[in-house]
Order: sequence, then C-alpha cells, then structure tokens
Amino acid sequence: MSKVIISTENAPAAIGTYSQAVKIGTTVYLSGQIPLVPETMEFVSEDFRAQAVQVFKNVAAVCEAAGGELQDMVKLQIYLTDLGQFAIVNEVMAEFLQSPYPARAAIGVKALPKGAQIEIDGVMELPSTN
Repeated sequence: MSKVIISTENAPAAIGTYSQAVKIGTTVYLSGQIPLVPETMEFVSEDFRAQAVQVFKNVAAVCEAAGGELQDMVKLQIYLTDLGQFAIVNEVMAEFLQSPYPARAAIGVKALPKGAQIEIDGVMELPSTN
C-alpha cells in the first residue's frame, strides 16, 4: 500500500519537517496538534481550556481532511505541561467525543513547541470501504 499525505488549511500548517497526517490503507497517523489558530498561526489564548478546545478543533480538522471524523480516532496521546489540568482535558474531550472513547494516554512533559500547554496526536481508523 502506498501512503497518502493529508494536508488541510483548516488546521495549522506544519512548523517542521512533518505532515499533518499520513494515511496507509484505512489507518491515519496524525501528527501532534498544538493550540494554534490556522488562519493566524498564533495561540488561541493563554487560557488552558481555550487551548484544549483549539487543539481538539485542529485534530478534528485533520480527521475530516483524511475522510473521517474525530469519533473515528482509536488512540490519542495527550501531552500536558501541567498534569493538574487533566480534569479540564476530560471535560473538553467529552464535548468533542462520545462513548465509545478512543484509547488514550496523558503524558506530563516539561515543554511543548512554541510554549503550548497541550498537544495531541493519535491514530484514526477509517470505516472500511470494502
């Protein structure tokens, strides 16, 4: 199978040597998204909740560009500079996803690109077309 590079203007442009996502068959590997507003490439806010919401919007935009939706995610990795914000992540995630939820890891990190407070990457499985 060949890989398909996924790109959309509805999510922040890559700020390095990576693609927003790569699709192989029905599996899509999404690169990390931080809380940049696609049109300005600036943070949505310094407020953690606003950053979490923007990251989920960005991930959803990449999912849609790949032919799926956020609910098709099977694995999320959530990177936080403050694990004390975990309850807010759960609240925001519940606004964007419904049960059954994807598998998930929450990882505390010292720093994220551009000083973001949250980053999310993951794997999406598209419904089979066979």
